[in-house]
Amino acid sequence: MSGFVEKPEPVQVPGLTHLHTGKVRDLYRNEAGDLVMVASDRISAYDWVLPTEIPDKGRVLTQLSLWWFDRLSDLVPHHVLSTELPAGAPADWAGRTLVCKSLNMVQVECVARGYLTGSGLIEYDESRTVCGVPLPEGLTDGSELPAPIFTPATKAAVGDHDENVSFEEVARQVGTETAELLRRTTLAVYSRALDIARERGLILADTKFEFGFESTPDGDRLVLADEVLTPDSSRFWPADQWQPGRAQPSYDKQFVRNWLTSPASGWDRKSETPPPPLPQEIVDATRAKYLEAYELLTGKPWSDTF
Repeated sequence: MSGFVEKPEPVQVPGLTHLHTGKVRDLYRNEAGDLVMVASDRISAYDWVLPTEIPDKGRVLTQLSLWWFDRLSDLVPHHVLSTELPAGAPADWAGRTLVCKSLNMVQVECVARGYLTGSGLIEYDESRTVCGVPLPEGLTDGSELPAPIFTPATKAAVGDHDENVSFEEVARQVGTETAELLRRTTLAVYSRALDIARERGLILADTKFEFGFESTPDGDRLVLADEVLTPDSSRFWPADQWQPGRAQPSYDKQFVRNWLTSPASGWDRKSETPPPPLPQEIVDATRAKYLEAYELLTGKPWSDTF
């Protein structure tokens, strides 16, 4: 059992229809038929959405996604139409709200890996493959792969695990042509982002993208959707501390994971008991890590953004 410790009631805004409350984002549709995505400050770990929020997290995710969309638009179009706040929306939505195209979403998590860690490492240790892609002997936690690989996963509901699948399974689900387009685009975007991050002293170990199709007079075209290249969807490591053979320091919610699995939390991850609230020092450390990632990547102080 997992999911929300305390599922929030959606904010009601005139002219917007609430569609879905996800781990982080609330999704609405406006009267024009566009989607309105609002990134909350919620944080999840071990398939639970925790009862404690991380201040500014939703704004960091939104502003960083916008920064990346600008740097990727020549490779693949994105779904953002506007950052204008809908009329009647609460002031707290400022900086965390995107008006987006309504797409026919592909039900596949498009994951690119350039380094071995996480679920990829677990599979490698068992079979010397990741999502059916064979890899050489001798790799360890944090090893750079010979070349980036496409390792897709099925999209899971809140509280469930995404499940790694092979390229052949993706082709079976969405067709070979679409599967090849997803793989090609995912690796192209990852390669661009890898170079940009490296220029800023960061290693982009892996990341996941979501895509949808937009109908145009010239036929359907692939569009990059949701969020992109944030600490929620990507592993960023400080390049000067990279050392294969161990877990790497990371710009993400590792402080949260570490505390939840420590004796200090008193929480048994294997039980069905929801995790407890986070202590203030863990909230502060996690917020600082998200802000640091934003500032390192964009080169702008967070204080100049908000």
